[in-house]
Amino acid sequence: MKFFVSFVIVLVAILLLVRFFPSAPINPVLPVGPQKEVNGHGADVPPGPSTEGNVEEEEGEEGPSASVRPATPGQTYGAAISPEGALPMTALPVALGSRDSAQVKLVGKASAVCQARGCWMTLPTADGKQMRVRFKDYAFFVPKDLSGHNVVVSGWAHRSTVPKADLQHYAKDAGKSDQEVAAITQDEQQLTFLADGVLVQD
Repeated sequence: MKFFVSFVIVLVAILLLVRFFPSAPINPVLPVGPQKEVNGHGADVPPGPSTEGNVEEEEGEEGPSASVRPATPGQTYGAAISPEGALPMTALPVALGSRDSAQVKLVGKASAVCQARGCWMTLPTADGKQMRVRFKDYAFFVPKDLSGHNVVVSGWAHRSTVPKADLQHYAKDAGKSDQEVAAITQDEQQLTFLADGVLVQD
């Protein structure tokens, strides 16, 4: 009986301690609202390819495109690079070989540029197709008037499958008609390039 009474007294004492002196919650409530990214990118970095599709939202955002200098010879965007060691686009198949990707510096003539923000451009390949060049971490864009200029790009070339939705989005960015966009009905195997620097040659 004494044991039972002692147990009840201890239990009541514990309950009173917990009631009047609560400890920190086991699962604290996390703060709500926008949080700063902790993956090495600031919250103001423009959305990457995974959020493409909302052209109106992209065009309304502030980003690198707001401060892009006009395309002039010698101008660089992103990391500073030089033309030394740059391979012509015709040499890309040899540089890639049988690999899916390779780090390389290339020179070619920009044939198209995103007219929404300058967030991509294309360079013609040896087989007459277009290699889309995007920019690492969306940290920089290029001028919308870069088409027709010879450029040097430094970064990684990739063989990849581009989804139909992305191809349609790129077509809209390039100013294609609704009929041309609708004509894109399947994914496509393409050479793509992720550049850390772009140099305008002429």
